[in-house]
Amino acid sequence: MNPQVNPVLFTFKPESPHMLIHENLARSHTREAERVARERHLVRRLSAARRWSSLARWVQRRADRAVADL
Repeated sequence: MNPQVNPVLFTFKPESPHMLIHENLARSHTREAERVARERHLVRRLSAARRWSSLARWVQRRADRAVADL
């Protein structure tokens, strides 16, 4: 029994140009979602840095007051 290779599996061509449009649209949506995710990640990092900086200033002021009271 000799297995035969189905040439259709290796020479796939879309039936219509609509399939390419849908693939391009899906890729576009994926790229846009990745861009938005990168922007949100950057915003979260900047917000966290701002909060830590604010906390550090508050801790420094508190430490300065504690030293002044000694």
